[in-house]
Amino acid sequence: MERLISLAIGYLFGIFQTAYIYGRMHGIDIREHGSGNAGTTNALRVLGKKAGVIVLLGDVAKTVLAVVAVRFLFGRQDADWLPLLGMYAAGGAILGHNFPMQLGFKGGKGIACTAGLVLTLGPIVTVLEASTFLLTVLVTRYVSLGSIFVVIELVIVLAVLGENGYYGMSQGHRLEFYAIGIVLACMALYRHRTNIVRLLHGTENKIFQKKKEL
Repeated sequence: MERLISLAIGYLFGIFQTAYIYGRMHGIDIREHGSGNAGTTNALRVLGKKAGVIVLLGDVAKTVLAVVAVRFLFGRQDADWLPLLGMYAAGGAILGHNFPMQLGFKGGKGIACTAGLVLTLGPIVTVLEASTFLLTVLVTRYVSLGSIFVVIELVIVLAVLGENGYYGMSQGHRLEFYAIGIVLACMALYRHRTNIVRLLHGTENKIFQKKKEL
């Protein structure tokens, strides 16, 4: 029951579509422009840097708030497996972001929400994931490639830290913790399937790409 409640709380936070709301405030449906994705990168490309920052912060915040709400709700009676319940909450937020019921289940790709999850997993995970993403984007200018790398790395980092006692859970809860991480990574890769094809063909859009390069 705690798992289902955590997942539901996360989903309710996740369906708050920052990019869609910001776009509507400026007279457009963000899903009808650019890549058609209701997320940070498309908001940046379509509506500019200010929009990109606001959408990023909003999508990160809703995952963090979902995890905080679950920790507050279950922190006393379920402290020994609280990281697992936090993972369910974050997973729910990512699902809500990607598949918002009020928008016909057409949302974003969940990377900014995943960044929110990363922030709740401790400083080691945060530093490693942020370093990988920023380095990849700075070198290649492919946001999608940075996103792909970080979701794969996240599964590895969680397993290494978890098996070294970083999260303090029993083996059963740790395995479930890793399983959710794998599911979220697979979902992110699936949501980026068209980006992967374009990367393989060298036609993927680069961030801050000048018009003369198009």
